[in-house]
Amino acid sequence: MLNLTGLLKRLAIGPAMRSEELHETLLPKRLALPIFASDPLSSVAYATQEILLVLTLGGLAYLHFTPWIAAAVVGLMAVVVLSYRQVVHAYPSGGGSYEVVSTNLGDAAGLVVAASLLVDYVMTVAVSVASGVDNIISAVPELADHRVAMALVFVACLTAVNLRGVRESGRAFAAPTYLFIAGVLIMVGTGLVRWLLGHAPLSESASFGVTPKPADAGLAGFALVMLCLRAFSSGCTALTGVEAISNGVPAFRKPKSKNAASTMAVMGIIAVAMFVGVTALALITKVHITEDACRLTGLPGACGSYTQRTVIAQLAAAVLGGEHSVGFYYIQAATALVLVLAANTAFNGFPLLASILAQHRYLPRQLHNRGDRLAFSNGILALAITAGLLLWFYKADVTSLIHLYILGVFTSFTLSQTGMVRHWNRELHTTDDAETRRRGRVARVINAVGAVVTGLVLVIVLATKFTQGAWLAVVAAVVLWVMMRGIRRHYDATAAELAVADPRTELVRPSRVHGIVLLSTLHKPTLRALAYARAIRPDELEALTVAVDREETAELERQWAELDLDMPLKVIDSPYREITRPVVEYVRSIRRTSPRDVVAVFIPEYVVGHWWEQLLHNQSALWLKSRLLFTPGVMVTSVPWQLTSSLRADHPARRAPGATRRGEPAPGTQRPVTHGTEPGDGPKAD
Repeated sequence: MLNLTGLLKRLAIGPAMRSEELHETLLPKRLALPIFASDPLSSVAYATQEILLVLTLGGLAYLHFTPWIAAAVVGLMAVVVLSYRQVVHAYPSGGGSYEVVSTNLGDAAGLVVAASLLVDYVMTVAVSVASGVDNIISAVPELADHRVAMALVFVACLTAVNLRGVRESGRAFAAPTYLFIAGVLIMVGTGLVRWLLGHAPLSESASFGVTPKPADAGLAGFALVMLCLRAFSSGCTALTGVEAISNGVPAFRKPKSKNAASTMAVMGIIAVAMFVGVTALALITKVHITEDACRLTGLPGACGSYTQRTVIAQLAAAVLGGEHSVGFYYIQAATALVLVLAANTAFNGFPLLASILAQHRYLPRQLHNRGDRLAFSNGILALAITAGLLLWFYKADVTSLIHLYILGVFTSFTLSQTGMVRHWNRELHTTDDAETRRRGRVARVINAVGAVVTGLVLVIVLATKFTQGAWLAVVAAVVLWVMMRGIRRHYDATAAELAVADPRTELVRPSRVHGIVLLSTLHKPTLRALAYARAIRPDELEALTVAVDREETAELERQWAELDLDMPLKVIDSPYREITRPVVEYVRSIRRTSPRDVVAVFIPEYVVGHWWEQLLHNQSALWLKSRLLFTPGVMVTSVPWQLTSSLRADHPARRAPGATRRGEPAPGTQRPVTHGTEPGDGPKAD
């Protein structure tokens, strides 16, 4: 029977899956779309809003630049989607931009992409969840004081769903994503039909004026260009997550590359249609929105008491029958849900990329391990914790978080397309087939255009957002890059140190084994340790105690004499009542005297059933082991003694008496755990 912790785990993430069941988690296109494309699809809920927020810095007159900026974003989306379709076909193993850049531009450049994407995946979770909370507050303003708590709860729920596996998360997120797409398209279609019939809807903010900031009033020349470029860079948030499909190709059903490329094309078409429709509708309904509500004129009350609704909320109210209509609540619920679920793109991309980096020894190896449900659980938890801390620190405020966003995406875009150009150059030099060369030249042109365009956007984003907070994302990526290089150096150095040149030299037996059993009193755990040590039959064996209390030591010596063992009892004086230092110094003295000998130290330990019991026992043993493990040529063996509480915790009452789990020893035959201090990884004591 499972214990309580195991039962809760099974309820949360489901029953464990066998490794052979991995093929059952592969995704059809209808599930892959909401899993890998929820981020770019949901970005229409805030991409248009970000453009309007920047343009209204100069006043309402500058909103006429909106169509041109939106057209530039759409053109960029088309270029990026076409470019990444080439990546999907050329590199179907799932490394995406990281694999492309590492293969064609070198490991250092590949790590730049990896670091940028990891940072951006964290930002995707933070921005998506914060934006979803914003839309909930637009529908229910009374929840504004609970913004951070709601954001953290959503992150926790996303984590739990993703721990259940990719296919499970796809089933959970498919319906909300498709409901959002349908709702937005219906809203846009209804609004455009009303406009064509001469009954254009008006938003609640259509009658409001906007007071321009003094520094941005009457912009012209370079200042106007910078304002438009800044609005364009903000609108480029619509492109976040486009690369996720190229990272997730292995998760598709066969033919993997074809299905992934088709899914990417569908994603691009739907995202462009929704973005264009929402932007057009925002202009038709005359949505006026600013970063600071006090810059709005004509408000019904004081600006401090007025809460601006999001653009998508204002459009839903204007087109679908007001702020209390069923259509309004449907759009708000679907938008909030899909924005929260958009973070799922990162919950799939981050663990997969982290797993590849761990496999290449740039991140801890634990990130490459799959959990009970064949998901990369450690990566999922790392992403959730980091994003949660970010949401807490920035109080789940979209405006504060958005400036840290999209920098990593365009770094990845630019380097990836540059790498693909080099890939096609190499392919063209190695083939003589006319049709293959024609397709290669076309693909090279597409990727070259993509590299130039995304490179220009990267410069724009960096120039317009750096001082507003994007520098933090740059610093985070640099720190992550340096850390990954350090981890790789450590793994390489460790591998070189552990490499075996001649196995025969490593298998040379030690000259002698000197056994030491540590004891402080004679009781059952001590006697078990003595019995086990004698069974090992070391060349020399002695018991060792530290004389902290003279009376207790004298009593121990008396009991030892009565026991009449063929084993000496060594007593070490400790005038300052230390235990660890005298033992370590004694063991090291043996090593100095006989460097070719191995010292085997046997330590009795209690196995307890409750965490608080661990605080009451084993502290001296744990500290002693931690010191001895740093001494070469010393083997530390823990000899466990199960207290009653541990047996109750491990064997619930309903288990048949005397029954044992498969693979566990019967009572009274506990297997000691041995630790070596020569280089190498070994099991832990507890």
